[in-house]
Amino acid sequence: MVSCVYIESAIRDHPRAAQLLQRLRKLPLVEIDHYGEVFNPRAQNFRLQKQNPAIIIARKNKGQVLAAPEGYGLGGEHNYYFSHMLNCLYDCRYCFLQGMYQSAHQVLFVNYEDFGEQIRQTAKNHADKPVWFYSGYDCDSLANEPMTRFTEYFIPLVKSIDNAWMELRTKSTQVRSMLQLEPSSKIVTAFSFSDATSHARLEHGVPSIEKRVNAMSRLIEAGWPVGLRFDPVVYHRNYQSAFVDLLEQIFTRIDARQLHSVSLGSFRLTRDHFRSISRLYPEEPLFAQNMSLDNGIISYPLDREREMIDFCEAQLMNHIPVQAYHPCEWHG
Repeated sequence: MVSCVYIESAIRDHPRAAQLLQRLRKLPLVEIDHYGEVFNPRAQNFRLQKQNPAIIIARKNKGQVLAAPEGYGLGGEHNYYFSHMLNCLYDCRYCFLQGMYQSAHQVLFVNYEDFGEQIRQTAKNHADKPVWFYSGYDCDSLANEPMTRFTEYFIPLVKSIDNAWMELRTKSTQVRSMLQLEPSSKIVTAFSFSDATSHARLEHGVPSIEKRVNAMSRLIEAGWPVGLRFDPVVYHRNYQSAFVDLLEQIFTRIDARQLHSVSLGSFRLTRDHFRSISRLYPEEPLFAQNMSLDNGIISYPLDREREMIDFCEAQLMNHIPVQAYHPCEWHG
């Protein structure tokens, strides 16, 4: 449940800000000069805030589009990401955002036009070469869609740029707005999944596997490209049978030949993010597992990680064409 709304005074009259304020009109409202006043101070209790986060309506003044981290994406030459929000509606224990931000409050940026201008310029900088823009790095692309109306602006924008493609990464079922738009081969909605055991234990507030598969099916039927993201795969005693069951649940509804792409990666975090999150949740069994440190990255020992990836890859290849598969090399 949202506790209150903060808004930067300078953008109170922005049309999108006005729409948000109307939608959130029953909540207490506090004006601020800059979202960092609320979002950035140290010694905030992320775990407590997550139970009743505030919404901060703001303007992103610079860095709207950034180079994607190495290994992030589908292997294209030019990869960028942008975030119309900071933080996520959901509460996944493995999420690196809990170790990156001081605050669990959700920041909603309303100056979409500035994002759009940077997207256009970035694509122009690479002439006729394909450029991928990834949404969903610092947030869930669609979870807050009824409020942000993200797709209404950004899908037509990317469709209008000849050499631009966009991935929307999500765990949500909020696809209604996309179903009202003309589908485009340049927009890929990538749904993230964990097996049923990991989902129940670690993905608090995330819609059920069944509901997400249904959302995927609706997009595919409407002509939209859809991807699957099994990232992170989390170790537990029955992960093999659970992963097999997950694939069965998905591919009884989804024709693998209609998938745009599938990626797979094991649990991993930077050392600093791992330390921060494990302090937040010291009782969480996920962080008490046998882990290994390699070049600043905390992950499973190499033999366990290889075993997991090899098994899951083999199971995936029973369902998908090999050309759709993209191993995940990104370290969050």
